[in-house]
Amino acid sequence: MKTAQRIVCALAILASVFAAAPHAAAQSYPSKPIRMIVPSTPGSPTDVMARLVAQNLSASIGQPVAVEPRPGGGGIIGTKAVINADPDGYTLLFTEGAKHLMTPALYDSVGFDPVTDVTPVATAGGGSFLLVVAPSLPVKTVKDLVEHARANPGKVNFGFGQGTLPHMLGETLKHTAKVDISSIPYKGGAQAVADMLGGHIQMNFGTTATLLALIKQGKLRPIAVTNDTRLPELPDTPTMTESGFPNLTLRYWMAVWAPPRTPAAIVEKLNGGIVAGLKSPELAAAMARAGFEPMPIDAKAMPGFIASESPKWLAVAKTSGVKGD
Repeated sequence: MKTAQRIVCALAILASVFAAAPHAAAQSYPSKPIRMIVPSTPGSPTDVMARLVAQNLSASIGQPVAVEPRPGGGGIIGTKAVINADPDGYTLLFTEGAKHLMTPALYDSVGFDPVTDVTPVATAGGGSFLLVVAPSLPVKTVKDLVEHARANPGKVNFGFGQGTLPHMLGETLKHTAKVDISSIPYKGGAQAVADMLGGHIQMNFGTTATLLALIKQGKLRPIAVTNDTRLPELPDTPTMTESGFPNLTLRYWMAVWAPPRTPAAIVEKLNGGIVAGLKSPELAAAMARAGFEPMPIDAKAMPGFIASESPKWLAVAKTSGVKGD
């Protein structure tokens, strides 16, 4: 009987030790460098944003945060690497939030759920897309564009980076408006913009960071913004909702994620460091120069934000009909 009692007591002590282990680990976190995996190519907007956030997070938590680009497979390779990592806060994912949430709609079998198989840590920043046309096209509004496309089926060329958010926005516009606009895929959005300036395509969706300077130079004409309100830089450019397409009122955003089952205390510490950086004038100014806006969200509010964004972007992916490579 005494032996049984000793075993029960030993098990109880062991259980308490294991229960306390995550808390103890969180208390000492971080005690070594952190990897931030970016499933995009070096120099991409996501990579640029990741480096800005990593630099400020490192200063906040007192450990190096190394950005590790791991492109390939439409972001799946880098994302899986984080999902399969130890949930100790030393391997993080930095990715374009909307693209991450749409993964199941873009690929037939990805092997993970983008909501339940990762732990949301913090949003970083984002912005709006602009719908622009070539100045040579005789349209000044989305309504004009739709009417012109209907009168000239197949003669308006829409350029985009294959499988990107602008690709999906354009295809969703075409589907919703029921117009015949020719889709011209490129390896990246920059090539599409170059061909637009060269007169080969007449329509493009792009970020303010990419297009605003060209608009101010008169090389492109903005006809709508995907933001829910008009942009201060372009007060005369209506929103997609004002233009009759509320399903295209969407903002892109980037976020940090951790492996599943990462302790809440570690998530909160990371979130606190990231949010503090996003509220600093220095980081806000650096992001503005790169064409981004800070998006600080508290750790406890992250699940609700993800839950509200996921259905909107999945609907866009489904409507657009775009599939991953």
